[in-house]
Amino acid sequence: MSDTRERLLAHVREHPGRHASALGRELDLATGQLQYHLRRLRRAGRVVADDRYGRTHYFPPGYDDCERERIALARRETARAVLVALLSGERPAAELADDLDVARSTLSYHVDRLREADLVDERRDERGRVHLSLSEPETTRGLLSTVEPEMGDRLLDRFTRLVDDLLEG
Repeated sequence: MSDTRERLLAHVREHPGRHASALGRELDLATGQLQYHLRRLRRAGRVVADDRYGRTHYFPPGYDDCERERIALARRETARAVLVALLSGERPAAELADDLDVARSTLSYHVDRLREADLVDERRDERGRVHLSLSEPETTRGLLSTVEPEMGDRLLDRFTRLVDDLLEG
């Protein structure tokens, strides 16, 4: 195997769920060069490509669908902020949106994805207000300790927040 493919494979193992542009940036590989080596690694069964949320995330073999979903979510800045905020316990959704300084529609979008991945639970109180909590706090703690959002994801989330603020304003 070429030195470039070995470096790429080692990086994917160390940073599961990275997307192609982050891999190219972090390893200083041109887009065509990166695509070529990723294609070769995929054909050899050395990496798995998983399309989620408009990006292709790369994983070493062995991650199941649920794990890939959760890692892709934890790489998103806003989804990650929701998970971190809920580590301290159940929170009213409206309060959480205010604390995170995100539009309620943005919070709702991310919470829906987190609920689908069985990371967040939602309940309504006697007045119909939504309260959020972590489904599996220890699993979430472990996930957050191993995954950091990438710059591209942070920028995309910040742009979404800006647009939501303009629409609500």
